[in-house]
Parts: sequence; structure tokens; C-alpha cells
Amino acid sequence: MAVTDYLDAQKLGKKEYRSAISKGEYPYLPVLDDILKHVKIDSEVELGLLDIPLDRVVGTSTAGRTEAFARNFMPLLDHGSEFSSKWSNLADAQVEEGIRDPIKVYEYLNRFYVVEGNKRVSVLKYYGAVTISAEVIRKVPEKNESLENKIYYEFMDFFEVAGINTLYVSKLGEFSKMLDLTGGKEEPWTDEKRKEFNAVFFMFRKEFKKMGGDKLPINSGDAFIPVLSIYGYDKVKEMTPSSMKEALGKIWNELVLQTEDDQVDILMDPAADKDNAGKKLLHYLLPWNDKQYKVVFVYDKEPGSSDWIYSHELGRIYVEELFGDELITDKLVINDLSKAEQMLTAEVLSGADIIFTVTPKLLDASLKVAVEYPDVKILNCSLNTPHRYVRTYHARMYEAKFLTGMIAGAMTENDKIGYIADNPIFGTTANINAFALGAKFTNPRAKVYLNWTTAKDYDYGASFAKEDIRYLSGQDFITPDSGSREFGLYYRGELGIVNMVMPVWHWGIFYELMIKSVLSGSFKRDWMESEKAYNYWWGMSAGVIDLIISREVPSELRTLVEYLKKSITGDSILMLDCEIKDQDGNIRNDIHGPSLTAEDLTKMDWLVDNVIGDIPKLSELEDSVKEVIEFAGVSKDEGDE
Repeated sequence: MAVTDYLDAQKLGKKEYRSAISKGEYPYLPVLDDILKHVKIDSEVELGLLDIPLDRVVGTSTAGRTEAFARNFMPLLDHGSEFSSKWSNLADAQVEEGIRDPIKVYEYLNRFYVVEGNKRVSVLKYYGAVTISAEVIRKVPEKNESLENKIYYEFMDFFEVAGINTLYVSKLGEFSKMLDLTGGKEEPWTDEKRKEFNAVFFMFRKEFKKMGGDKLPINSGDAFIPVLSIYGYDKVKEMTPSSMKEALGKIWNELVLQTEDDQVDILMDPAADKDNAGKKLLHYLLPWNDKQYKVVFVYDKEPGSSDWIYSHELGRIYVEELFGDELITDKLVINDLSKAEQMLTAEVLSGADIIFTVTPKLLDASLKVAVEYPDVKILNCSLNTPHRYVRTYHARMYEAKFLTGMIAGAMTENDKIGYIADNPIFGTTANINAFALGAKFTNPRAKVYLNWTTAKDYDYGASFAKEDIRYLSGQDFITPDSGSREFGLYYRGELGIVNMVMPVWHWGIFYELMIKSVLSGSFKRDWMESEKAYNYWWGMSAGVIDLIISREVPSELRTLVEYLKKSITGDSILMLDCEIKDQDGNIRNDIHGPSLTAEDLTKMDWLVDNVIGDIPKLSELEDSVKEVIEFAGVSKDEGDE
């Protein structure tokens, strides 16, 4: 029997050998000594006796026996050799009682290289074993700036807490997220928790591979994180193989999306709805069908307490009046995010057809509900969030900020302007930079002094007074419950506040067009035709963003800004028609070479050179906003570069 097994294993080895040769690749086992020739090793750490995953045992420590095996660890030497006899004896031992003697390995970058026990590894891989017992010595490379090195150091932190070596990931931050999702970040894992986690992960991995996961360019560790994010660890722990298969089927497009380098289609302007081009006049005379649609707007605060929520509430009122009896709208305020999934589900069960969640805080719950109820259209107001089952939307406020900055730069008497931002999230940084570039456009000496309302040491009054700053850009819109006039661009003088410019979010126009898209069927058709996530990012050309300019602004300047407003479209990004340098002097936009794209703007995590201030670290922010930053933030953890 062992002879037959050896010949079958040899066939697998020769097949792998021929495959590697045909691709011009090295056909034998990788050799750690060769890999480390140009690597600086910081230290060696004895990890002791561990069960290690066989799929991460990838090579041998030295070149001594490497050519006896193909790169899949299957044997290549002819039957009848001493090597084949020893292999066959080990195969008999595995069948009769199991191979028990541990091997010895070096671990480097979470891959294992055999010092002693190559044939044991070969036999166990042939029989499909999952793990093997091993004495492990870790070779720790010196820190450097490579992505692989950074991920490995995050893995070591993960291993220190969890003691798990059975999975790996390919993106920064994912190991920390894994600990968050499994509720095991605060203290070292027990043996029981490790066994439980490995059992769940191995079951997931088996079903993932059955469904073709090996054909995707992501590993099983990468794929496991979306499963935990959407379903939650407690629910995943209770899954059977059949329920795991069903769960994977529901979110498969989400997993496929993670394999794409270009994950998001950024739609800069509303597309023409060809199917309804001739129906506009009849739209309000004839019903789309007999169904009365229900549209729910979900907030995390009462509209009267937040300028952001209030602008969306005005949008809700707009579509409610516009569509009349064709639909009903409802608003839902979720103050406790732990109940968000439950409350959104209740809205779905009560008949909601379209749900708009207007803060990144609600993205996680929106995604979970969207997966379970795919017929309900759920959209989340956030930027740079690649999810297949939840479309995201935002508005290009940076266009209005650029024009506002132009006015501020032209009017400041001392070349200083204040800028008050709230959360350091994607989109906000583009707004700050656009404002600063606009100020420089009309005043090359202009400096923009940045303060964050969510920073622990926030005190813009003192810092701006110290610099004698009188022109300030504050929150975009009025807050109904507050009598403050500190919004838009305003002048603070001895006689009080004078408002100069106010950016306007016309969310009602966005919601009108999006609801029409759903009613006409184009919303669903677009989803079926695209394999990417959709991010609607509309601006002035769509009517979603506008600017109200006070008569306190000189008429010549108003005329210039009004002219530029008319020239801004999704294809013409005005703020990019110049050379842009960041605070370190690096050229980020070159008018004579590669320039920033719309996608670059959505991911912007740096500030231009005439901004005085920085993007705060997470440790510098109030605890109340860290959940938002987790979903959509550009702030980094303490110590990150």
C-alpha cells in the first residue's frame, strides 16, 4: 500500500515540477539560507513546541535535500531508493498510528522552513493533514518600510495575544481588526479559545476552498475577516458547514471585490436615465406602479442638534413633498449603535424599500442588513468604502471649499485664515486642501491655520486669537438648536460675526435622483452590470453642492467666483490645475506629469504646504469619535508612519 502511495505522491511531485518549469519558476523547495542571504535578522526567538499549519510549511532550511522534493513537498526520487523506502515506512506509520514525532523548523515571515523532518511533512501533506507538531525557532527580520515587513510585525503582535499561526493576511491593520472582531484583544487567549478559533477557521477555510476560494487572489485569512465583520464571531462560531456555505454564498461578491485593485466605481455625475428620458413630464401624472414605496432616513443624532443631520433632514422633507403620495418617508434616530442592526432590520420587516444611513458610523450595520435582505436598497453616506452590497454616496464639498478659500485669501488683511474641521475622515482632508489651495490662488502668501473640534486639546479661540486670525471657515451649515453664527466663512471683528460665504448641501436633489433610479429599475440594472462597488460623488454640476455668497464680498470677487462655479463639472477638477506640494515639500500633483485622480482625492491623507496644523493621531482624539474614524478615518495609530 505504501509503495502505491509513494508512486502516487511521486506523480504529484513530477506534475508540480513540470508546471513550475513550464512557467520558468524554480521547481524545488525554497531554501531559507538562500532567502536570508540579503536579509538582516534582528533576533531569533524560541517559540517551543507548537502545532503549525502544514499549508504554511513551504520549504527547507538548507539546500541538502531540496531537490528530492518538488515545491509542493511531493517526492521526486525514483522508487527503490533508500529515500523512497523511508518515505514508505513513514506512510505506513501514519496509516497505522499517526506520525507523532515533532519536526524542527525555522519560522520566517509566518512561513516555516524544515530543519529536520522533510519526509514527515511530505507524507502528512500527501494524506491531507492540516497541522503538524514542530519545535519552532522564529527568525525576526529588522524593521523596514516594506509592506511585507510591516504586516509581519503586526502578525507578531497578534501572535503575542492570540497564539494563532494558522492564518495570515495581506493588508495592514487586518490582524488588529481580527482581534477586535473576535473580542480577544484585552488579554492573552486561553488554549480553549485558540482551539475554538482554529476549529471555526478550518471549517470556514474548507467551505471557502470548496466554493472556489483557491482561485481568488486572496488568501483564506483575508476572506475570513469580511465573514466575521458581517456575521459576527458569535454567530460564525455556531455555524455548521452547510450554514457556512450558505453564508458565503450570500457575501461571495463582497469577497470577490476584495481581490480587485480598483474596487470602487466613483460616479462623479448623475448618468442620464435613458429608459426615462421621455417620461419626465408624465412622472408626476402617472404612478410608477400600484406600490407605495417606503424610504427611511437613518440618523445618529436628532436633526436639530447637528448641521450635518439637519441638511439630510431637509433632503428628506424635499423628496417627501416632491413625490407626494408616490412614496412615504420616515426618519429613524439611532443613538445606541449597538442596536443599529436590530433597528434597521425592524425597518426592513416593516416594509422599507430604500434606506439611507447618513453617517459612516452606520456602515457596519447597513452592510449586515443588506446582506440578509438583498431586495432592500441600502445606501450609506460615506466615502472610500468598497462594499458590494451597500452603495455609498457623498458630495464634492471640496469644490465649494476651493471657491470659499479663494474669497478668504483675497479678503484676509494679514495672510492668515482659520479653518475649523471636525472628524479627520476621508473627504474632510480634500476639503481642507481645496480651501488652502483656493486661498493660495488669490493670495500666494496665505496660510491656513487648522484646528480640529474632536481633538482632546481643542481650543480654537485661544489659538486663533494668538495669531490674530479674523477670517475663519467653520461648520458648513446652520444648526437649528444653536443660535451661533459661526458657520461657513465668517469674519470675527469688534462688532461681532459677519457671515461671508455659506456652502450648501442640496441632499434633496441627490435623494430625488437616487429614488427615481430605484423606481425606474436602473439602480438594480447598474448593480448587475458592474462587478465593483458604487460610490456616488456628485458636486456642483449635479446641483448637490452650491455656494451662497454674501454682499459683504466685493462684487468683482463675487463675479469671478460665480463664473468659476459654472465651469466646474465632474470631469474638470479645478483645484488640480496647478502644482500641489504637501507639507514635506513632496510634489503631489504635477501639471506636466501624472496628476491626482478623483480616487486620489477620496483617499487623501496628507495636507498641502500652506496649511499650518496636522492630521491628529487617534490617541489625540476624543473617544466619542473613534468609532467613526475606525470606519472612514485617515488618522493613524500612535507610532505609525
